[in-house]
Amino acid sequence: MKVKWTSLGMVVFLLLSVVMTCCFIWQYKKTKLKAALVKEAEQMCPRLPEPVPLKHPISSLRVALQKVDVLLRSSTHTTTLPAISAIAVLNDSVLWNAHFGKKNISDPLSTAPDEYTVYRIASLSKIFPTLMLYKLWEDGAVNSLDDPLEKYLDNFTIKNPLGKSERPALSSGRTPSSRLPGLTLRRLASQLSGLPRRLRSSNLLWDGNTQAALNLLRDDVLVADPGTRCHYSNVAFSLLAHILAQKVAASDFETWVSDNILDPLRMKNTGFNYTAAVRKQMAVGVYRNGKPAPVYDLGWYRPAGQMYSSAADMARLMMALLGTYSVNLLQQDTLKTMLTPVVKCHSGYFASSTGTPWEINEQLGYDVVKKDGDLDGFAATLSLVPRLKLGLVILMAGARPKGKDLVSQAYGYLIPALENAFREAGQPSRPPPDPAPYAGFYTYRNMTFYEIQADSDGVLVMKQFGPQVDTNVASKYQTIQLDYIQDRVFRVVFQSPYPCRMKIHSASASLEAQDKQLFNFYRFNQKGVSPGFDSPGLNTYRVVRIPGRPLFTS
Repeated sequence: MKVKWTSLGMVVFLLLSVVMTCCFIWQYKKTKLKAALVKEAEQMCPRLPEPVPLKHPISSLRVALQKVDVLLRSSTHTTTLPAISAIAVLNDSVLWNAHFGKKNISDPLSTAPDEYTVYRIASLSKIFPTLMLYKLWEDGAVNSLDDPLEKYLDNFTIKNPLGKSERPALSSGRTPSSRLPGLTLRRLASQLSGLPRRLRSSNLLWDGNTQAALNLLRDDVLVADPGTRCHYSNVAFSLLAHILAQKVAASDFETWVSDNILDPLRMKNTGFNYTAAVRKQMAVGVYRNGKPAPVYDLGWYRPAGQMYSSAADMARLMMALLGTYSVNLLQQDTLKTMLTPVVKCHSGYFASSTGTPWEINEQLGYDVVKKDGDLDGFAATLSLVPRLKLGLVILMAGARPKGKDLVSQAYGYLIPALENAFREAGQPSRPPPDPAPYAGFYTYRNMTFYEIQADSDGVLVMKQFGPQVDTNVASKYQTIQLDYIQDRVFRVVFQSPYPCRMKIHSASASLEAQDKQLFNFYRFNQKGVSPGFDSPGLNTYRVVRIPGRPLFTS
């Protein structure tokens, strides 16, 4: 087989298949790069590496954790913040935990806190009504996350002077989007209900019942048209919890949480009632002036802020939310929905986006999904970086440090260290059950030519050949691995690190966008081999098998 290679052929190939050229980067001309191009190619990818199994100890991660240790240790204060407990999880394991100060600063004999020391977690309690909503939805007891509140409450009314009573609903993932009243279950769980922060003429100690709360709301007003503005509301979460418990679960909220969340996750040091045994295990919270804070009951608002927990229990909850714990609290798709931002918030709000029930901000290219809680004498934060399977909880007996975002500073150390560890570890490519049906020579439009063969581990390796290959291109950019996913489907794997963007003649291409694209090989023919493959993500079809290596003439 003889092929005449011409510059015209290359031009046609570039015009017809620039995306394919972006993927198969061996045409990249490197010999005479200008200074600006060299600078551009220096940005290496993947910028957001895939989490892979790590072999500990990891020096960069150890250094980062030491910095977090110093940060938290230096944040304790004998008057304003006498005790801190912190714990970090990675995937399905506790990565690190540390504890600082004294459980009771007024007792000279007090010991340091540990992972079982109990702290009030305040608004972290709002995670549990949200878990209840998703669990009932997953089980089919709630038809849609966007069910209107009126579906569960007869004759519920509240004045909404700022908007219309109906607007398009968010898609629940289970039922098609339709026009529903704006006050939906999802909006109750994501600070988008427009309900006031608390009931009129009440404080957090109000001990009425749900019907009394509804009577108060009947003559109240929404502070924002539902779904249009982020507005913090304790009323929304208390109402959500009580209505779901009474109208859907036929239970009381706290019993349901114990039976369906705390017991399965073995969260033995988490609950609602501050018994004598709990208080004995508890760090003493203090106001900013150092005076001990009372532990009072929140009455009807208990679902929004009553709970206590320990660092060890919070680690179990974080792993369950990341989908890595030994007990599956929710299905992976449900967890993904729960951890996805719902709406971007206005500039005056304390988070960039709101979720169910999260405050979400971007840091170093990642969504940091967190819930803060602050209540007399205590502060707490549960935070997750879902893409990295990383979580961090900080529990504080005392006032949150002014002008010091402990979680953001901690992730400023942890994220780069973890990225570096993932890049160095890499993800080994998987071999197919039998590489023989894929091995051989292929061409795309009779212009570019490729050989696929198996390496010593049986992993498929693909290399371009022919006169168009520039010998000045580094050998690692002339070869890609094909990671076996399932029957006849492989994923392109560039050897990391690789340039995020490369110049191909006068064009610039994003290699970052091409990494991890799929090859779908055709069914095996009568000879037991695949006659070719497509790459739908690259809009490239009919890369076909040829009998052997072509002979090229200039």
